[in-house]
Amino acid sequence: MTFLKSTLAGSLVFASLAGAAMAEDDTIKVGVLHSLSGTMAISETTLKDTMLMLIDQQNAKGGLLGKQLEAVVVDPASDWPLFAEKARELLTVHEVDVIFGNWTSVSRKSVLPVIEELNGLLFYPVQYEGEESSKNVFYTGAAPNQQAIPATDYFLDELGVEKFALLGTDYVYPRTTNNILESYLKGKGIADEDIFVNYTPFGHSDWSKIVADVVALGADGKKVGVISTINGDANIGFYKELAAAGISADDIPVVAFSVGEEELAGLDTSNLVGHLAAWNYFQSADADVNAEFVETWKATMGEERVTNDPMEAHYIGFNMWVNAATEAGSTEVDAVRAEMYGQEYPNLTGGTAVMLPNHHLAKPVLIGEIQEDGQFDIISQTAEVPGDAWTDYLPESAVLVSDWKDLDCGMYNTETKTCVQTLSNY
Repeated sequence: MTFLKSTLAGSLVFASLAGAAMAEDDTIKVGVLHSLSGTMAISETTLKDTMLMLIDQQNAKGGLLGKQLEAVVVDPASDWPLFAEKARELLTVHEVDVIFGNWTSVSRKSVLPVIEELNGLLFYPVQYEGEESSKNVFYTGAAPNQQAIPATDYFLDELGVEKFALLGTDYVYPRTTNNILESYLKGKGIADEDIFVNYTPFGHSDWSKIVADVVALGADGKKVGVISTINGDANIGFYKELAAAGISADDIPVVAFSVGEEELAGLDTSNLVGHLAAWNYFQSADADVNAEFVETWKATMGEERVTNDPMEAHYIGFNMWVNAATEAGSTEVDAVRAEMYGQEYPNLTGGTAVMLPNHHLAKPVLIGEIQEDGQFDIISQTAEVPGDAWTDYLPESAVLVSDWKDLDCGMYNTETKTCVQTLSNY
C-alpha cells in the first residue's frame, strides 16, 4: 500500500502537468469540469480529486487504446454561465474526448447547449430532478424515483410524517423535485396546507426564521418532516440553526438529498445524530469492493478524506466509458455512445450498475442515519432501481419515455407515438 500511495500521489501531480510533457497525439484528454472555488467547492473539489485518482489508476493499467489519459482540469468557480464557457474551452481549445463534471442542475443546463452543439459527451454524477434526456449526457446520479420518491415513502411509511417542509436552494433541481414531490404527496392524501415550501439563495446563512416556520408547522401536534434540497455551504448554517433551536431528529427528522460524508466533514455532527440522507451509496456500505475503494482513496488523499455518492457515480461512469471506448476501439463520441447501452460495472454497494437506453443507471436506493463520527448507518436499502428520465407524477411527463438505443429519442410520447422535440421545462 505504501508503494500504491506514493505512486498515486505522485501521479496526481503528473496528471495536471501532463500536457506540458506529452505531445497531443500521445494522450487521450479527459475534461474535468468541477467548481474548485465558490459556494459549491465544498462538494465539487472532491470530485475533481476522484477523477484524477481514477485517471491515474487507468494509466497504471496501461491507459486506454494504447495511450495515456491526460486530465484537463478547469474551474468554473460556482459561476453557472462560466460552466458553459469552460465546457466550450474543453471541447474546442483542449479538444477533450469526454467531460466528467457539474454538480448543480443549473450548471448542467448551462453546459447542455454547448455539448449538444459540439457533440461532446458529459458524464453527470449527481442526483437531479430528471425531466431531461440529452443524447450527449449520461446521468450517473439518481433520478427522483431513485432518491426523492423512496425517501418520501420512508417518511410516510416508517416515520409517520404527516406534514412536510420542502426546503431547497433556489434553482431548477429543488424547484422541479419539489413540484414532483408536491404532486406525489397530494396523491397520497397530504393536504395543501400540510406542505410548506421554501427556497433560499446559494450561500444562504440566516436560517432562524425558516426553522421557526418549520417548528410552527407542527403546532397542532402533527408529525413534521423536512425534505432538504439545500445545496452547498448553505447546509452548514441550516444544520447549525437546527441544533441551536434544540431540534432533534426525534422532533423533526430531516432527510437530505445533497448532504453526504463530504459536507458533514465540516460540521459538528453531535447534534445531528438521527437525521437522514438518501443516496445510492454511503462510505459505510458493507462490501469488499467498497472497502478496497475507501482504502485506496484514503491512502492516496489522506486518512481524513471521506468518500461519497457522487464519487461512486464518477467511479461507475468513468469505468463504463473506458470499457465502451475499448469495445468501440475509439473515443469518438458516437462510437462510444453506441457501446454504452447495456454496459455493466460493479457498484460499490456489492451490486451491479447497468446503463439503460435512457442514459440512466439502475441503482439501489439507500437511506442513511447520521452518526456522531459523520458517517451514515444504512437503515434501508433496495435492490437496483432503474432510473426514470421522466417522472410519472407530472402529467406532461408521465406520457414520455427516453430511449436513445432503439427509438433514438429522448422524449418519445407514448400516446401520440411521436418524438417530442421540445418541452417547457426541458
